[in-house]
Order: sequence, then structure tokens, then C-alpha cells
Amino acid sequence: MDEQARTEIAALAKRVREHCLRMTHRGRSGHVGSMLSMAEILSVLYTRVLRVDPKKPEWIDRDRFVLSKGHGGGAVYAVLGELGFFPMDWFEGYYRDAGKLMGHISHYVPGVEFSTGSLGHGLPVAVGMALAARNAGKTHRIVCLVSDGDCDEGSTWEAILFAAQHKLDNLTVIVDYNKVQALGHSADVLDLEPLARKLTDFRWSAKEVDGHDVEAIDEALRVLPFDAGKPSWLICHTVKGKGVSWMEDTVACHYGSVDDEQLARALAEVGGH
Repeated sequence: MDEQARTEIAALAKRVREHCLRMTHRGRSGHVGSMLSMAEILSVLYTRVLRVDPKKPEWIDRDRFVLSKGHGGGAVYAVLGELGFFPMDWFEGYYRDAGKLMGHISHYVPGVEFSTGSLGHGLPVAVGMALAARNAGKTHRIVCLVSDGDCDEGSTWEAILFAAQHKLDNLTVIVDYNKVQALGHSADVLDLEPLARKLTDFRWSAKEVDGHDVEAIDEALRVLPFDAGKPSWLICHTVKGKGVSWMEDTVACHYGSVDDEQLARALAEVGGH
């Protein structure tokens, strides 16, 4: 990745954080911490990895992206709006009556493949998409972004087993491993470790990176699949509430929204105005 690309992706991630803070402030909605932790992941995906076209959201050969942690949908909306999938003035109506952007990600929004909310739903659907694509002889890829909370769900592990059994190497899963859930730190709620070893034991190919290092994410996803004949899993170690000092690594930022004074402070910290 050259310096210009790195600078542009970092700038996009900054704008994603700004949009998410403003949207959740206007809508008085929660989950901003879950959005802030995946800004770099989404920025790399949509500018360097996913084959999508904002002018043709239904392009038949597009890659399919499924956000399983649907409560963080505001971050995906921020990227889609920035790329021109829909007018950015839609951000004004996020989580508000008559608005076009629902609190949990919705397939009614251009560029969104599947509506999600309850954890554990996204990966099984992505696995089905990958199997259907392969059976139809299609070459597009399926990418699914999950949370560590998703990984507490039995349906997720059933999907993990199924994908490996069927050698779905057109499927890539990324975990936004921010280690904080709705009720506490993940290690205290239901410890996932050793996550990478579990995945390799389940016959996946797994890598681990700093989920806020755009160059590391890009390098890890440069060649897909990681190994032929195996689905790929990228563990992105992230920080809940990344970029806003008093939110980082806190349970409170999972549900809370910012007031007027906190918004100004948060925007100043992430580089906004």
C-alpha cells in the first residue's frame, strides 16, 4: 500500500467515526462504540477488497458483504454514503421517524445485502450465499463481519463447521474482536480464547492483525482465500469506542449515546469539527 492510499483510507475511517458520532447523537441511539471499533476494517474493505459499484448496487457479479453485528450498521451506512450508494443527507434521518436509515442494518438501504439484528444470524446466511454461489459457478466472494458476541452463539459455530465441511473458500469472515459485549468484557462473559487455534482446529485458515492498522488489514486480505479449499477468517484485534478516550474499552459505550457537550469533545478527538 502506498502512502497516498494509506492516507486516504485513514481519512475515510476518520469521517466514518464523525458520521457515526453525529448520527447516534441526532437519533439518541446506542451502539456507537461498536461502530467506532470497525472504522478501519470497513474502510479497507470498501476501498481495497470488495468488488462493488455504487452506481449499480444490484450488479450481479458484485461481492456480497454481510454485517452480522447489525447493531453497528451506522458505520456501514457511513461508508456507503461516502462512496455514493445514497445521498449523504440520509444521515440526518438515522434512527428517526421517516428516516431511511434504520438503527440495525437494513437491506432496504442501497448496498446492504441482508438485514441483521440478533447476533448469530449473519454468518449462517453468508455461508448459504457462499454455497449457492459456488453451486451456480459464480466467482464473486462473500465477506461477513462478525463480533466477538456473535462468536458466543451456537448458530455461528454450526456455520463454521458447515463452511469447513464444504470447503467454502469463497467465504471470508472478519471478527471485530473488540473484547467488550453488552454485559461486560468478553473474557468475563464467555471467553473465546484461544480463538485462532479453535478456528484452525475447525479446518479454517486464520490470521490475526491489529484491526486499526489499515496496512496490516490490507496485506492480510490482499490474496483470498488464505488457503485453497478452506474458508478464511481474519481476527482483527480492535478497541471498543476507538478514537474517543473516555469510550475506549468500556461497556457503557455499547448502549449509550453522546449529549451535545460530549459530541463536541468526541469530534475534536477523532479530528472532526
